[in-house]
Amino acid sequence: MRSTAARRTALAASAACLALLATACGGSESGGKDEDKAKAEKSASAEPAAKAMTSAELEKLALADGDVEGHTVEKAGPEDTVSAKDVSVDKKECEPLVHAQLGVAPGDPAATVLRKVVQEPEKPEEDGSQNDGELTDEDFENFEEAIKGAFDLTATAVSLSSYEGDGAEKAVADLRAAADACSGGFNGGIKGDEQKVTGVKAEKVTGGEEAHAWTLTAEHEGDPVPFKLAVVRQGGTLAVFSSYNLASAGSGEDFDLPTAVIDAQAKKLG
Repeated sequence: MRSTAARRTALAASAACLALLATACGGSESGGKDEDKAKAEKSASAEPAAKAMTSAELEKLALADGDVEGHTVEKAGPEDTVSAKDVSVDKKECEPLVHAQLGVAPGDPAATVLRKVVQEPEKPEEDGSQNDGELTDEDFENFEEAIKGAFDLTATAVSLSSYEGDGAEKAVADLRAAADACSGGFNGGIKGDEQKVTGVKAEKVTGGEEAHAWTLTAEHEGDPVPFKLAVVRQGGTLAVFSSYNLASAGSGEDFDLPTAVIDAQAKKLG
């Protein structure tokens, strides 16, 4: 497992290598290149730091009902929110992961808005067949599929946060470091109701300037319960998606990332 310190050390080492490479390429004829470097540094320092958006501005970018086909979207209420002080975790390095899973915005955001997005059940298809009142094996199979479909719904908590400067990038880096360090599992959750997470596995996802996703497998009464976590960053704005599926919670089987939800939010971020 790689700790946050190890990750920062690796980044520092990479920066040192780049510095050495620049020096080696310069040599005794580095006058012009030194000038170019100075101009580039001056230009970079002149670039204004990212300015955080207000809650009102984030509301315009947050998902609204009708933005995601086959899903309902609602604003989260006080009963849907969790405070960082109410979160407990046995490994400090795993804290960003637990916060994100519970809908607590990672890092130090200037503003955050929350949404609840729930997949709508598919309507059963009418086959047009009729019988004399006797239930056939096919009827029982259709009934079982309908029951299964009624619970095969994914619910996603979406937090949309804005950060000053490079706060959003740092929040993503902390999440990635936590996922690496805690891939073997941890215990965490709301104080008094912690759950055992047995593993964290990276998933593929796209969107924004950078995007990352993971499957967190929890354990309930000895049975696996999968959760999905994804993050999309666009500039100084960060969208975090924490999802669970009712059918998977009962069967322990994996479920797909809510890509329709992620894509719709990423599109609104630009």
